[in-house]
This record gives sequence, C-alpha cells and structure tokens, in this order.
Amino acid sequence: MSTHARPLADRLAAAGDDDLTRLFAARGVRADPGWHDFFDAAEALLDPSSLAKVLPRLTSDEAAALLRADGAGDAGDQREALDALALLTADGSTWPELATALEGRPAPAPLDASAPHPSDPAPSAHAAERAFTTVAVLADLLMITRDAPFSLLAGGTVSAAEKRQLAEAGIAVDLVDALVSIAVDAGLATAAERRLRVTADGDGWLRSSASDRWTRLATSFRDALPRGVRTPSGGWIATDAWIDAHPWDPAWPDRSRALRETARLLGLVAGDGSEPAWATPLREGAPADTSALGVLLPAEVDRFFLQNDLTAIAPGPLAPALDVRLRTIAARESAAQASSYRFTAESIAHAFVVGESEQGILDFLGGISLTGIPQPLAYLIAQTAQRHGLVRVSTDDETGRTRIESDDRHLIDAMAVDQSLRPLGLTAHVASLTTKVGRDTVYWALTDARYPATLIGADGAPLIGDRHPPRTATAPATAAVDYAPLIARLRSRQGPDADAAWLDRELEAAVRARAVVRVTVGMPDGSTRDLLLEATGLGGGRLRGRDRAADVERTLPVSSIRSATIVAP
Repeated sequence: MSTHARPLADRLAAAGDDDLTRLFAARGVRADPGWHDFFDAAEALLDPSSLAKVLPRLTSDEAAALLRADGAGDAGDQREALDALALLTADGSTWPELATALEGRPAPAPLDASAPHPSDPAPSAHAAERAFTTVAVLADLLMITRDAPFSLLAGGTVSAAEKRQLAEAGIAVDLVDALVSIAVDAGLATAAERRLRVTADGDGWLRSSASDRWTRLATSFRDALPRGVRTPSGGWIATDAWIDAHPWDPAWPDRSRALRETARLLGLVAGDGSEPAWATPLREGAPADTSALGVLLPAEVDRFFLQNDLTAIAPGPLAPALDVRLRTIAARESAAQASSYRFTAESIAHAFVVGESEQGILDFLGGISLTGIPQPLAYLIAQTAQRHGLVRVSTDDETGRTRIESDDRHLIDAMAVDQSLRPLGLTAHVASLTTKVGRDTVYWALTDARYPATLIGADGAPLIGDRHPPRTATAPATAAVDYAPLIARLRSRQGPDADAAWLDRELEAAVRARAVVRVTVGMPDGSTRDLLLEATGLGGGRLRGRDRAADVERTLPVSSIRSATIVAP
C-alpha cells in the first residue's frame, strides 16, 4: 500500500464532481473500477500500471514540466494540466511513485514554434489538385458505402478483401484507411455493427460543392487533432514539429506520420513541406477560407452530353448534386476532368427502386442534356419502367406472411423454382407465393436476383426501398463513460473520521503482508509509546502482533493507536 495515497485521497475527496469526472476521463478510468473509497482511488492512480498509461498521453510541454517539477513547486506553465492529472503533490513536486516511473525517460526536444514557409505557386497548385482528388475519391468511397456498406476489422481499418474490391472501383488501396479516418472524423460515416455506414450528414455532404466538401473535411480534421499538436487558439503547430508532440508515446511517431499524410492529402501541406494560403487560417484557429483554393480547383459543370451508345459524357467535373443523382440512374465508367456514365437496364431499375419515376428521369436528363435524350436511351427507360413493378411484395394482413404477386404467371413460376431464392422457403398459394420471411428481406432478395420487384404498403401504394438508410454518427466511446455512479459510491464511503479510516487500512495491509509495523500507542497518563510489532491479526477492534524488542505477543486496542507505519514487509 502506498504511503502517499493518503494525501492524494484527501485531495480527491475535497475535489468537486466535475473535477473528478475530468480527472478520471483523462486518466482513462473505467466506469466501474471496483473502488470502495477514495483511498482505493488514490492507490489506483499511483499504481505503476496507471502511471505507465498516462505518461504517453502527455504533450511535449507537459513532459518537460514534469521533469522540471521539484519541491519548490516550480512545475512551469503546465502546472495546471499536470495537477488536473493528479501527477503533482500539493507543493508541486512529483509523487515518489511517479519519480520512479520517470527514471530513464528522455527529456523532450523543444518544439519548433516558427510558422511554416508559405507555398510558392507551383507547390500550391499541386496541393490544390491533391485536395480536389482526395475529396472526389472520398465521395466515390461514400457512394459505394451508401449502396453496400463494407465490413471493418476490430481496429476500425478495412480488410484486405474489401480493399481489393474498392481497388476495382478505382480507389487506391493505400488510401482507403486514411479516407475512412477522414470520413469518420468529419461525421460523414460511422462504424455500426462492424460496418462502415454513411450518415445523414454524409448524404448531404455528397451533394455540396467541392469547396464546401473540403471545408468540412479540413475543419473536422483540425478539430480531431491530438492535444500535443493543438495550439491555445484552436489551430495546430507547424507540421514538421508534430513528430515531437508526444515524446513518451512509442506509437506516436507512426501516428504523427499518418496525421501529416492526411494533412497532405487534404492539401494543408504542400509537397515541399510549405503551407498553402488556404491552410493558414485553419492553422491559426480561424474559420476556413477557400477563396485561394477555389481559384485553383477545376470549374464544375452542370451539363453533359447524352449519346446514342447509352453513355453520358460530362465535359468537366459534374456538379456534385447532379453527379449523385445521375449515378443513381447510370453507372460511372471513368472519373477524370471529363467523366463518363453508362445507362443499363440494371442501373435504371436501381433508380426505380430508390424512388425515381419514368417521367422524373426523363425530366432530369432532358433538363441538363446538351444533346437531348437519344431514342435508344428513351426506349430503355420506357422498357425498364414497364417491367418495374411486375412483381409486388406485400404483407398479408390475415396471416402475417409475406406475399409475392405478379400479373405475369411466368415470373411466379420462375421464382418458385429459382435456386437462389430457396432460402426464402417460398410456397405457392392461389396464383402467388408466400413465405414467413420478412417483407423487406424478400424484396431485396428478389431485387438482387434481378426480378422487377416493388414494395407495397398496407394501403396498396408502392413504397420506396432504402436498403441502407443513413445512420446517425456515433460519439466516441470515451464520451459515453458515466462516472456519476462511481463518484456517488466514493462519496457514500467518505466518513467524517478520515484518520481512523486510514489507520484501519494501514493495519489491515500490515496484517495481510505479515509486515513489521511501528505503532504509536497512547498511554493512560497522556504520554505515547512506540512499539515495533510483527502484525499477525486484526479483529474485534484489537491489533495482535509480536513485539520485536520484548519478544512477546501483544494485543493493542485500535482506539489507543495514534499512528502506524509499515517498516518492512
């Protein structure tokens, strides 16, 4: 048992609930650590394993201040931060347990406080191109995720198999994890049930302009940066100094390089290490200003060419809102300054599934096409519209089973023998098929099998199918920790006589360890006497032990003991 737990326990007991909550959160305390009182809490915070966890979290300035701390109370400008972590004693020195943990740790290198060198025109142009590419590729990733959320590994990264599939869609494998991190930090995607899913904000972000898209990503990236690289103004220190920001964290060099690479992908750092003009306001903690960036971004277009071969060609980057809608109707074949899209029966059927209508598609394409709507495309749309809805999926009110109906008897017969639909357990019933499987599951199974299915509601009206509706971004796990029950429990054990409680703990620890303890005993005449006992038992309000000096067994009333100090185990 630490002899220094008592003063720390007194400080914890005197602290407010909000201060305790911040301390426990900063030290990574679990919601229910099994502590009984503030003495347990103090001992746990001074435990070597707890100190080993908190030291890597210290910033460079905090680590340097901790090494400077001495009995005079000079812990530097970071004293408040170190106090908030319960790393300093009342006089500003380090706890002996902490001093032991600091042995051998190197002194942090001073951080470079100078401002980055402004970028010249050529590096700025390359940084702007890289930012535009990152935004566009992330939009592609979210579009893929919106249609088919992919699985994540336990660490939040994407599996190799999923990366190979994304590579086939034109997304570089080495960018996937960085893009996922950017999207999650910006609240555009969230990990739900070990899958990456697009949020409602992400759905809206896809339809915003390139400048607005970049602003959301860059601002969120800044706000998510670790404490060590942040400045009091809310910005960040020079990126070259990031690697020294958390000197005692062995994982920090790799993480800092990953963060710097993300900054490069977002165009916040040029290839030569200089700083583009649009990065300066963010670094200084001000709102983003995209005026300098916007000049270098490719101009968006709001028109395209429809061709007889069932393709659409955009003569430049298509405005995001138009691109998103067009990609619900057509599959994009290439993405460059001039993007191409191809219409197929499957892509148009997908548009009907998500709520498009024949007239709505024709009005949309006709309104922005520079070449009108070619006859082959108009015919394909009409033909697909005629087939859509031939298969109706609803819930039978009487039986509660899912019913599949169609005016085309051949489709009913085909579905009845379709091997891909065997898991549904379809049963023939009065010119229809029924199953106990849920309506939505049946609908998507038919859609995957390329049957022209439509969801029908209880009122007989068609419903819009949304296989993967947008999710709400989840808060970080650390934000969900509720320390109120823990603090309430510690307060309930906070008795009026802390000295007596601490004495009981010391005596119990001595007996458990069979330790030699020096006790000061109050005598009837008011004097005191020191005894050196080998503690052997405690019970009934009495301490038992062998007196080392007299070599006799003694039994002392605990009420007569003024103090106790463990001399040796």
